[in-house]
Amino acid sequence: MMRGLPAKVSMFASAAIGWLVATAAHATELPAVIPVPAHMEWRTGVFAIRADTRVAIPRDSGAARVAGYFADLMQKTRGLRLQFGSAARPIVFELHKGTEAAKSNPESYTLDVSPTRIVLSASDPRGLFYAAVTLWQLTTSGPAADTISVPAVHIVDSPRFAWRGMLLDSARHYQSPEFILQFIDWMALHKLNVFHWHLTDDQAWRLEIKKYPRLTGVGAWRVPAGAAPAADIDPATGKPRLYGGFYSQDTVRKIVAHAAERNITVVPEIDLPGHATAAVVAYPRLASIVPAPAAVPSDWGVYFNLYNADEGTLEFLENVLTEVVQLFPGQFVHIGGDEAVKDQWKASPRIQERMRQLGVANEADLQRYFIERIGKFLTRHHRRLIGWDEILEGGIPHDAAIMSWRGVDGAYSAAAAGHDAVLSPSPTLYFDNRQSATDTQPGRGHVTSLEDVYKFDPMPASLAPDQRQHILGLQANIWTEHIRTEKRVEYMAFPRVAAVAEVGWSPAASLNWNDFLARLPEQRRRYESMGITAYPGASQVEDASRPVAGLSSHQLKSCTDKVLLSLEDDAPLNGPRAAFLVDIMNPCWIYPAADLTADRSLQAAVGQVPFNFQLGADIHSIKLTPPQTPYGELEVRLDNCDGERVATLSLQPALANNGVTRLPAASIARRAGKHDLCLKFTQRSLDPMWVIDRVRLE
Repeated sequence: MMRGLPAKVSMFASAAIGWLVATAAHATELPAVIPVPAHMEWRTGVFAIRADTRVAIPRDSGAARVAGYFADLMQKTRGLRLQFGSAARPIVFELHKGTEAAKSNPESYTLDVSPTRIVLSASDPRGLFYAAVTLWQLTTSGPAADTISVPAVHIVDSPRFAWRGMLLDSARHYQSPEFILQFIDWMALHKLNVFHWHLTDDQAWRLEIKKYPRLTGVGAWRVPAGAAPAADIDPATGKPRLYGGFYSQDTVRKIVAHAAERNITVVPEIDLPGHATAAVVAYPRLASIVPAPAAVPSDWGVYFNLYNADEGTLEFLENVLTEVVQLFPGQFVHIGGDEAVKDQWKASPRIQERMRQLGVANEADLQRYFIERIGKFLTRHHRRLIGWDEILEGGIPHDAAIMSWRGVDGAYSAAAAGHDAVLSPSPTLYFDNRQSATDTQPGRGHVTSLEDVYKFDPMPASLAPDQRQHILGLQANIWTEHIRTEKRVEYMAFPRVAAVAEVGWSPAASLNWNDFLARLPEQRRRYESMGITAYPGASQVEDASRPVAGLSSHQLKSCTDKVLLSLEDDAPLNGPRAAFLVDIMNPCWIYPAADLTADRSLQAAVGQVPFNFQLGADIHSIKLTPPQTPYGELEVRLDNCDGERVATLSLQPALANNGVTRLPAASIARRAGKHDLCLKFTQRSLDPMWVIDRVRLE
């Protein structure tokens, strides 16, 4: 069984008996707890934690481990070194094993704070751990001091859902093992219990497999897209410098053990049969086409490269998974199954012959055979298969679970069919989306605000009772195509992680957006104390924007919003880079309501970014405007993009600059009233893609 994760969701309707902090005003008077407990009753007085406060020595080893964790946390974050021993006013950690509470939910706990003692009790070390997290939160009001006053309170708490997860994509961009360990620590302090680790994709294979060393020797490295990385020559090889990294099996064992100590199960994802390019580059015999791709790619999007269905390839995957299940002791192994475009299978005589041998009627049935074969292998190894909702299309093993990303319907359909499901819908729980309209960090152009996340309802009233029992919980995903650095992972994750945590843990009746906002400042102070670079909030981002006159690409209007992305520049290689909001299907911007009642001068700063997107047939719908000169131009048209051309800015000064270039200004003759201005580039090819950084009208 998956450590720390019951197979089914236990429903705690009784927890809705009430949260006694009834108003946001009251919540600000007392220490803020996130996620809000199921039952919290404030009492009279405080318990003072001082240097002479003692932690009673627990008799049980599990309780002793949790007590040690709490003492260490207090020293690191509050500067208090708690000692173990007897005292008149102790902090007591108690385990009561074998009770009915342990059978109903091992993550439940009770916390009692009185002026004379603090007692944390649970029937399982997992629940005791969460009691310790809650107590730590109660100590974090105000700055570190010699004495910390904890308000008297009685808490009876247990989670709403069994699966409360975060996905981190380490395939598109590699994060250090140290960061992974730290991220797991931060998850634990939000009472999250599943770390979904996306380890393989088209752009990299990050997990060491002893039997197949080329998976990381070749598959973990690529040349980033763009002219700047292409010009960064490694003197040792005389070729562009490779970017990447991988996790050794020893490192993985350390991460898995660290997570287990914090009640977090690591669910590895080995993507198949699609998202396979890095693997087939490393081992071309796995490919469905000849010749196989020769280099690990740096484009984002959906590649057509699939594993072939040969017996040798399936044995390869089983050998890989043999090592995976030895490294990850949790119940589930995620096999992806998403975005497996079947064009290569359809076009391959070899694959078609294999289908006849297997007696499958079409390519969808071949994927079903693929998934069932892997599912049976995992069952033999006492694991359960979980995959993205596409695997429902061909039928799945009876014990398989679904993770629904294309909205929520996949999860509810799976539940109706008797399969367990996790809700992870795009865009609401996709944390690579921007957090506000003023957010200028790289990411998807769609805005998924903190409020959007908090108000996501995983269990609508329309869901039938027999379906509800199959909803394991929810998970937010941090896809990193546009999140290159570890600090940016923090920025995109927090504080939205807090919203996911509360929706996943707290009773539905206790969820209150205004109250959550009242408790959030205290949470932000915790983030500061832990060194987390969190998103500061929409108004603060706007205030902190560059003090340059004019409008940035994030402030201009997009002409169409087909595929809107906030793209990071590929230069400079070191140091801060600009980010540009652009519709990659139609790079076109609107400067709204420009006052042209006098002659005006238009200044523009522009950049050029690699067009590294796999768009399939959609790429043919991108229309280019032929340039008038060998250099290309930024055209400015009146009222709409088919209107009169009122200015042209030559791109010649920017051709040799991989960064942002300020173009010479162009004059716009006076017109009556205010007019929208359409800004669009001329160019002969998609790559590189010209983008607006900032426009100023004087």
